[in-house]
Amino acid sequence: MKLTIIFDNSPPLIKGLQSDWGFAALIETGEHRSILFDTGANGKILLNNMEILGIEPTSIDEIFISHPHHDHVGGLPLFLAENKDVTVWIPPSFGWSIDAREVIAVPYPTPLHEGIYSTGELEGIEQSMAVETSKGLIIIAGCSHPRMETILTTASQFGNVYGIVGGLHSTQPEALQGLGLICATHCTQQKEKIRSLYPDAYLEGGAGRVINIP
Repeated sequence: MKLTIIFDNSPPLIKGLQSDWGFAALIETGEHRSILFDTGANGKILLNNMEILGIEPTSIDEIFISHPHHDHVGGLPLFLAENKDVTVWIPPSFGWSIDAREVIAVPYPTPLHEGIYSTGELEGIEQSMAVETSKGLIIIAGCSHPRMETILTTASQFGNVYGIVGGLHSTQPEALQGLGLICATHCTQQKEKIRSLYPDAYLEGGAGRVINIP
């Protein structure tokens, strides 16, 4: 799995990339599948950052929307103006009309493809993605509005959870104990404590961050 953070309000890691409130990341797997996880708040910034990172909108096969807050879906209309030939995975509470090839609501924990899973919509607001790697599952979260214990327990039915990338919102740092990778981005409220408790697992986010795990 290769994960590239495209949109984040953390400081960007590459000159020319822009930061803004929200989150988006590209997940690429060994099956040559490209999934855009969320779209940030601003389509112009999303597309600008994609261009600098060398990511063509037409190379995206699918879009995974974690939840319908603007900072995670604001970039969707401009992206679809560039490429609507995509499957869009949404939580049932999404409620917006989407002009795409296919739109699929995911109410329950579900395998999306071999080695790629959705937790389904948890606590009526948000779904997370889990991707198999050689080290275990990597969870990608938009904001972690559901309790972290719920996210981890739900994802663990698909395998051992190794790490998490994304917004951790009000997650209590103790809930992350035992993870081998913690890349806290976007809305995480206790970044400093998480970093201090788990220095060997912690990785800074920001647009341009690339995580490669076979």
